[in-house]
Amino acid sequence: MSNQLTTISSYPMPITPVDHVEPVPRRIRAELGGHVVLDTTRGLYLWEWPFYPQYHSPLVRSSAGRRYLESVVPDLVGTVRFDWEALDAWYEEDELVFVHPRNPYVRVDALRSSRHIRVERDGILLAESASPILVFETGLPTRYYFDRTAVNFDQLVPSPTVTACPYKGKTSGYWSLRTGEDTIADLAWTYDFPTRQLLPIAGLVAFYDEQVDTFINGVEQPRPETHFFKP
Repeated sequence: MSNQLTTISSYPMPITPVDHVEPVPRRIRAELGGHVVLDTTRGLYLWEWPFYPQYHSPLVRSSAGRRYLESVVPDLVGTVRFDWEALDAWYEEDELVFVHPRNPYVRVDALRSSRHIRVERDGILLAESASPILVFETGLPTRYYFDRTAVNFDQLVPSPTVTACPYKGKTSGYWSLRTGEDTIADLAWTYDFPTRQLLPIAGLVAFYDEQVDTFINGVEQPRPETHFFKP
């Protein structure tokens, strides 16, 4: 029996290799200045890194992306990868998509739970509930969403930060934690109007587990490491 130990993450990791190419079965559209400048059902996914792909499609605007006249990945020759920010809005079929293409190999589930979850930072209780919503997303640690009545807002201050997620939509609120003279920015967030797939989290509050101490049924959990935060 080998003495070598394999380190296993506490949550499922992305498995798609870099430079993997797949056809996009969805109609992809993009707008610029109120005009549709891209509309195709023959797009390609390219995974430039394991977490999500980019779209490749015909060239419609100069200096808006990278055109592939040759490539070590033959399927990319004759395509262009548009910079997401170069266009005003992107759609999969008729649904608005934020930030980047949705990964077809990512699953996101919002499930009700009766596990007792407590969140603290530096000994300060931030949230506690025996009826949270747990969000499981491929490649990320489980996120725990709390009803606002279960959140201690005494030391949380509103933040103007707004972020977006391809799977959940656009945030409607962020909070930072103020402890004496120190402030931990953007520790918690909420989606008042999430995508239809994530409706159970509407109006609930979640915290970055990478930045807080989380207890499940009284047992402290190790802080996860993600591409958002590294120790």
